[in-house]
Amino acid sequence: MKAALYARYSSDNQRDASIEDQLRICRARAEHEGWTIIDSYTDRAISGASLLRPGVQELIADGLKRRFDVILTESLDRLSRDQEDIAGLYKRMRFADVSIVTLSEGEVSELHIGLKGTMGALFLKDLADKTWRGLRGRVEMGRSGGGLCFGYDVVRTADPDDRGEREINPIEAAVVRRIFRDYLAGQSSRTIAMTLNEEGIAGPQGKEWGPSTIHGNPKRGTGILNNELYIGRLVWNRLRYMKDPDTGRRVSRPNPESEWVVHEVPDLRIVDQSMWDDVKARQASLAFDTTGDSGNPMN
Repeated sequence: MKAALYARYSSDNQRDASIEDQLRICRARAEHEGWTIIDSYTDRAISGASLLRPGVQELIADGLKRRFDVILTESLDRLSRDQEDIAGLYKRMRFADVSIVTLSEGEVSELHIGLKGTMGALFLKDLADKTWRGLRGRVEMGRSGGGLCFGYDVVRTADPDDRGEREINPIEAAVVRRIFRDYLAGQSSRTIAMTLNEEGIAGPQGKEWGPSTIHGNPKRGTGILNNELYIGRLVWNRLRYMKDPDTGRRVSRPNPESEWVVHEVPDLRIVDQSMWDDVKARQASLAFDTTGDSGNPMN
């Protein structure tokens, strides 16, 4: 019997030794069964909420080529926590005459798929709910509820319960004010982005500037020109994120304004109110479409 081993640890468990621990106990089980180990597949610091992982994708591809007879892993949720994904993987491996055996459940059957898939889905929902509550608590205290925002630095602290503080980055704040001034002077977001790139001024996360990074989407509050944090107003939960069942990728959906969490943070203001209001007036005067004419939001 030819066996393939699979091991994974999620991004909330940053312990690389976990991979070797899983492989070690799987090797011991394979030796006990008299199986020949063909290969080992791993995914490090990647969530089990999706199958869009290089290790598991390679495992599936080799399984369909019938390189091995059995997949051996620590538990079913190492392969996936998504009920639909794990059911699909099971069906594909069964079609290829490849069994799935775990140290926790034994040889996996349809019963395991149903029960463990449901438990995995409930775990992910509970984790998402707890994460959401924790982030909301930070926002209520005027702290960051998400990633780093251009124009600010994260205040580093050793206390895990005292995170999310931001302070203005003077150099980046000057770039933000310049973008607002140039836009009010009649420049398009494309022209502003090209000029910043030509001058070697790094954009968010050190990347090059693009027109959409500047003009964004006013209704969704995205883009430099629509970020209310620049006027000392922290708005959170404006968008919710869902997994596309076809691609497995996250897509955003707007939340109703009644679900937004808003907190005033005047110490983080970068742009004065009159400049902000003038930008909003110019945006409102332009027809919001993507036809490339004078109404294009990039103009």
